Amino acid sequence: MSFDGENTQFRVVINHEEQYSIWPDYKAIPEGWKSVGVEGDKQTCLTYIEATWTDMRPLSLRKAMA
Repeated sequence: MSFDGENTQFRVVINHEEQYSIWPDYKAIPEGWKSVGVEGDKQTCLTYIEATWTDMRPLSLRKAMA
């Protein structure tokens, strides 16, 4: 399997600072990250992140500025 293979399936993951990333579904999710329940090809996952992650500031910074 290749991380960037055209048939690679991904899942959208999020960390405690509400920062998003994609992770290949054939690998275990790293500690500190969890799945948000969205899976698919790379573009599907990136499209979800683009529509969802509208404020790039980490959660701790958003809270400090509130």
